[in-house]
Amino acid sequence: MNGLIHIYEGEGKGKTTAAVGLSIRCAGNGGKVIFTQFLKDNKSSELNILKTIIPIEVVSGGEFFGFYSKMSEETKVRAKEVYSNLLETVMNKASNGDYQMLVLDEIIAAYNFNLIDQSILLTFLKNKPSNLEVVMTGRNPSEELLELADYISRIDKIKHPYDKGIKARVGIEK
Repeated sequence: MNGLIHIYEGEGKGKTTAAVGLSIRCAGNGGKVIFTQFLKDNKSSELNILKTIIPIEVVSGGEFFGFYSKMSEETKVRAKEVYSNLLETVMNKASNGDYQMLVLDEIIAAYNFNLIDQSILLTFLKNKPSNLEVVMTGRNPSEELLELADYISRIDKIKHPYDKGIKARVGIEK
């Protein structure tokens, strides 16, 4: 099977949920998956179940830096170091292992905020293993990423409880 590139983007809830579902589908068919998250605290509920599914390997960056808008300049430098290392780690694993899928949750935000080396991600996507599906999530993907994608799914927010002041709920939004 020829691996393709997926983007789940938009302002709506469900980008990570879609990537998790695709990971489970791949694993359910015997495929090996690497799942990693950028700009998240690595404590979200979906990771709890993904860690129990043998063909899915969850790779964590180990550190959480909070929202980009609240980061100091020193924190941004440290975040770029951690997220660049995380990206290198998962790209190397995906390139050198027998994996069918690589999920880069919120990589688009890391890309947009320059918290990874953009050229390294673009080079990887252009030269990825031929059988590897790559799934990226986040808001406002760049033209470069959109052009490389084979699938682009936009998840729009029509209505969300947050608009009424309801915070993210465990098991639903986090």
